[in-house]
Amino acid sequence: MMHFNLAFLSRFVKTEICMKILVCVSNVPDTTTKITFNSDNTQFNTSGVQYILNPYDEIALARAIELSEGDKDTVTVIHVGESSSEPTIRKALAIGADDAVRINAAPRDAYFVSYQIAQYAKTNGFDLILTGRESIDYNGSQVAAMLGEFLDIPSITIIKKLDVEGNTALVEREIEGGKEMLKVGFPFVASCAEGVAEPKIPNMRGIMSARTKPLQVLEASEVEKLVTFKLYTTPAPRGSVTMLTAEETEKLVNLLHTEARVI
Repeated sequence: MMHFNLAFLSRFVKTEICMKILVCVSNVPDTTTKITFNSDNTQFNTSGVQYILNPYDEIALARAIELSEGDKDTVTVIHVGESSSEPTIRKALAIGADDAVRINAAPRDAYFVSYQIAQYAKTNGFDLILTGRESIDYNGSQVAAMLGEFLDIPSITIIKKLDVEGNTALVEREIEGGKEMLKVGFPFVASCAEGVAEPKIPNMRGIMSARTKPLQVLEASEVEKLVTFKLYTTPAPRGSVTMLTAEETEKLVNLLHTEARVI
């Protein structure tokens, strides 16, 4: 009979840690789309609007895929939106996510969206939740922080770098006058900015496989409505430009004081 020293053998066996990553994605108007509102400026006019995957969310998704390459880690994308947003979700699957979840509801505000995502995340045990730094339509930068509160886990906003070493992550973010380096254990939430990863372009294989990857549709949970949008306004049109010569410094100072009111 052969006897094995398990403590000795364990030194030569690599402990395999499988990480579950959840990436939150938004369906946003293309930046080239002309934005208009209805006659009383209380509702966004979606007619003729071309929607895309939020660029900052693409960065988060790209890093999640990089972290999962070569391992048994899984990447799930989640979106709060109606059925019209499914082409955007399929693009995320084509880029490399393993599966997707759509919460079937209009994303009325950040609180509502965060609550829906948190309800799903609570019952599925994710190690890492990534978002973009903001959506390019509302620019609120609220979802990551709200998710951290709902799930009672750390949240780190607007990160520039993310690496994983064993059971901890090394995170870098910019602060006034320098950089902040953080070490955090799992699970946690982070919102990603430029520099975390380069967005990935789906290849033909990814596009074909996206058609058969799982897309689960769940109904939204009831949550109190805390925000109401009263009115939308578009930026004021650009005014006329006043050209001055290099010798007209006195006139320049006067205009800065009386018209621009910056001095």
